[in-house]
Amino acid sequence: MSKSSQRSPFGWSNRGGNNVTVIEAPVARSYRRRATIAFWVTLGVVGLLAATVASHYWHPIVGALLGVVLGALLGAVVFALIVAWPVLRVFWHWLPEIVLGLVAVYGWNMVMQSTPLWGSLLIVALVVGVPAAIGPIRRRVMAWIWCLIVRHRLRLCFAAFIATNRHGSLPLILPAKPTPAGERVWVWLRPGLSLRDLEQDGQVQKLAVACWANEVRVMRHSRKYAALIRIDITRREPLAHKVVSPLPDYVPTDIPANAPTSPGMPPVGLDLPDVPDEPITPSTDTPRQRKPRNPTTPTASPNGFDPSDYA
Repeated sequence: MSKSSQRSPFGWSNRGGNNVTVIEAPVARSYRRRATIAFWVTLGVVGLLAATVASHYWHPIVGALLGVVLGALLGAVVFALIVAWPVLRVFWHWLPEIVLGLVAVYGWNMVMQSTPLWGSLLIVALVVGVPAAIGPIRRRVMAWIWCLIVRHRLRLCFAAFIATNRHGSLPLILPAKPTPAGERVWVWLRPGLSLRDLEQDGQVQKLAVACWANEVRVMRHSRKYAALIRIDITRREPLAHKVVSPLPDYVPTDIPANAPTSPGMPPVGLDLPDVPDEPITPSTDTPRQRKPRNPTTPTASPNGFDPSDYA
């Protein structure tokens, strides 16, 4: 086989004959076939409609020629979009990294043009060193970096899952955001995949292994669209550490000493010797007091404390 036959439309060959491709050859051929069909369909539909409308204003021959031209132009646009979709999808997968790279390169050029070398190095040291030295900022930055990593790991896991089962299309990995336990990623499933496919045969455990996580939970995110799912990745247990509760800050400090407490609270100052050995049984001869029909609520104390709020 010659070297020219080993090349794909989106790849190149080195001297050793090993083929390095961005898009696999079967995928490229499949999209070219779809693009050809879409071109002829667009040419026929748009050309017929445009020729029909143009024939009311110009000569029928001129209207037919105009319809063919418009149909061919729109068909060429559709053909180019479908053929380039595998490459555009790769750009979508790496869009955050591409944007960050462009910002870093153009930002460095702007800083170099407006400041001397020592000033540029100082600005870069501050931009990089300050987030690395401050703990909360460093952890926040690392959380967003993990979101970028998780998107690529999920894409690789879905590709392996589809290649193994030989059905379905690669889903669209939507944006991700950090959570206290890990990351949350939204995914739009393509035809051939469903939430049930991800829940059976240990697919969730495979997702956890691919994302280097402890646990992965997959659930529907929308009641209207079954294709939109949410993947919660658990990387740590936020409740395993000490949690500072803000509730004690809401307890007033001017509570009187004789304030009533809840019946479930034990009396303060009770010692074990004070507890009798034998249970005290109520006497049956003692008449029970009848409760008033309309009990009165205790009034608030002069300092504004209402016991009913803490009963």
